[in-house]
Amino acid sequence: MSKVKVWYDGACPLCLREIALMRRLDSAGAIAFVDVSGDSDPSCPVDQSELLARFHAEENGKVLSGAAAFAAMWRAIPALRVLGLAARNRFVLRALERLYVLFLKVRPHLQRLAR
Repeated sequence: MSKVKVWYDGACPLCLREIALMRRLDSAGAIAFVDVSGDSDPSCPVDQSELLARFHAEENGKVLSGAAAFAAMWRAIPALRVLGLAARNRFVLRALERLYVLFLKVRPHLQRLAR
């Protein structure tokens, strides 16, 4: 059974590219990737509109959002584990979250370019 579950927007070209890369890096199959662009995941305690607006993951039974969710995913992938562990530091995580919020502002423009 996977220890990390990642919900992603399968209708987003940027998300698809990133998830494809994460799948390749996740050689141990430690992550369950769930596309939420269609039907909602009945096991997810987060509303589908929230899942589509921000990145979410579940690690050890705890649902995380934004940079914390990315960090959980990174911790499950050996090649990225050091980044995920660094994000356990609240200052690092705060900086990553600020960058993520900035990214969300330009995401629609990047999505159009990626199509």
